[in-house]
Amino acid sequence: MLRRSPKLAAALLAYIGLPYLLVQWLNLGVVRHGSAARRTAALTFDDGPDPATTPQVLDALRDAGAHATFFVLDGCAEAHPDLIERMQAEGHEVAVHGGRHRHAWLRTPWNMMLDPARAAARIARVTGSAPVHYRPPHGAYTLATVIGMRRAGLRGAHWTVTAYDWDDRTTPEDVQRRVLRRIDHGGVIVLHDAGPGARTTVPALPGLLAALRERGYTLMALRDLPGARVLRGPDLLRRAARALDRAYDRVSGARPITGHRDSFLRVGVSSFPLPDVTLPDGTRVPSGSPQLEFHVHNARLVDAGLRRAGTQTREALRELARALEVNPTWARADALYCLSALHPVLRGVGFETVDVPQGMERRLGAWARVLRGAYGTTRAKAPQPKLSVISLDEVRRRYGAEVNA
Repeated sequence: MLRRSPKLAAALLAYIGLPYLLVQWLNLGVVRHGSAARRTAALTFDDGPDPATTPQVLDALRDAGAHATFFVLDGCAEAHPDLIERMQAEGHEVAVHGGRHRHAWLRTPWNMMLDPARAAARIARVTGSAPVHYRPPHGAYTLATVIGMRRAGLRGAHWTVTAYDWDDRTTPEDVQRRVLRRIDHGGVIVLHDAGPGARTTVPALPGLLAALRERGYTLMALRDLPGARVLRGPDLLRRAARALDRAYDRVSGARPITGHRDSFLRVGVSSFPLPDVTLPDGTRVPSGSPQLEFHVHNARLVDAGLRRAGTQTREALRELARALEVNPTWARADALYCLSALHPVLRGVGFETVDVPQGMERRLGAWARVLRGAYGTTRAKAPQPKLSVISLDEVRRRYGAEVNA
């Protein structure tokens, strides 16, 4: 049918295809995450309020000292103003989820264009103030959704972490595991305080909040998330760079030290790329021998700045000292090394610096410039890349003692 009707195909591409690609998938024009400088994250809940489940979510947030953004349906807000009042009284943000919980692709363009403004107005009458953020049901957009959102003066909001709590096969344990594995600094978590998702989120939430607090996260409403802003075209370079980082980790076999996405260092076994090196503690690192190579979480490095890089590296080395006790593959290596321009920072935490051949230096320097451009730090002056290396015995001595203290 579409082959015979190129105009229809073009119309569908413009109405559904492009918004799906640009907004729903690439998240252009909406808020997706905040700054990676600090261990903060935004909690968001969709589909409520529901008197059967939302109070339990609010209780868990209150007990944990956490705050969240509730994307509410206008009819539910009008039916349960007491829950909206409690959300506001306890420091949560009330945002717009729409008038009907129906996928945007299944609604008429006219209704979808009017829905954000209508829902925002009805919710504002309950809250007494204009909402800021908007997330359509299922996070789905059409051209009409985008136009309606802009006309209503709302900021679209997506997420970086979903627990698929609405899936019938998901358990409360799945919710906790998925969020804890995928959360990162500045992340946005989507859960549900009503509907099918509440079945698993409500029992999972107290334990999840406790685990996130133990990991050091401050949980807040989206409006309060540091660095949260609407993504623009240049931000795609940074997102592409992060995707390349993760792809390189998969190819090289590197993985986060803690097993969680927010770990500052990714470590994998790799052949030592330089001639033999003997370290000050007497450890000999033969050329080509299997050693641990690490890569840095570049988004955290850029957002936090070099001043905090030493602190983050020390924290990661303490995590590595713990991991060496339980990971026999890593423990069999003799040294940990990195090829980067971070050697001045790494020298301050116990690494030795070794010059690399000019050809390798040029290749590493070119790649470093690409990354700095993608992460928006092209003006920053960086030293030439070198190899930084420390023996694992030294890691255990320096940082294992801190772990066991």
